[in-house]
Amino acid sequence: MSFEEKYNEWMQAMIAHAGTGTVNYRRLELLEKGLGHGTIEFLRCIWFPAIGNFNHLYPEWEVRDFNNGYRYLDLAYMPGGVKGGIEIQGFGSHARDLDVRRFKDLCMRHSLLTLDGWTFMPIAYLSIKEDPKQCQQLILSFVGKFLSADVSAGLDWAEAEVVRYARRLLRPITPIEITEHLRLSDRHVRRVLHQLVEKQLLTVVGGRQRYRTFQLKL
Repeated sequence: MSFEEKYNEWMQAMIAHAGTGTVNYRRLELLEKGLGHGTIEFLRCIWFPAIGNFNHLYPEWEVRDFNNGYRYLDLAYMPGGVKGGIEIQGFGSHARDLDVRRFKDLCMRHSLLTLDGWTFMPIAYLSIKEDPKQCQQLILSFVGKFLSADVSAGLDWAEAEVVRYARRLLRPITPIEITEHLRLSDRHVRRVLHQLVEKQLLTVVGGRQRYRTFQLKL
């Protein structure tokens, strides 16, 4: 299924959910209006290529602020009740045109989200356009913080731990560091890594046959 199809399906589900039960009219209004250009480009160029689905991801998520009012996160990622926030920051609105009052307000907002248990990740719009692969790796690591225990039941313990380890990093992994991490022989580790490549969970990103580096497949 293409990005457009998955995106439209996901947004319709979000609108339907916001309009049932105790209706959050403001969030419903924001969803029906449609997401901002930066958020859509982030989903199209970064999130969907890296993750492949929109599971546990909620747009325009409402949070209380310190004045007992409400604010809305661009995206909230909440698997199993944990709280991850993603905001797409355009240069004009968050840097060039930011006055002192708005700057203080932005810092306070981020601080309160952190104190409320949110893991917060700001993504610059320019990075989405200029450094998409780096942003994809950031998002894989961001998701990995919450899903480090969530791996396929078809993996053995060593394969599962390599996947967890790779999810926590922002760079490729080497056989020697996996050998030290798992305390296994070099031969065993290389066999595990190549099995994960065959299962399309890792990809080879550099090096010769014996000195290759690996990372999670995007």
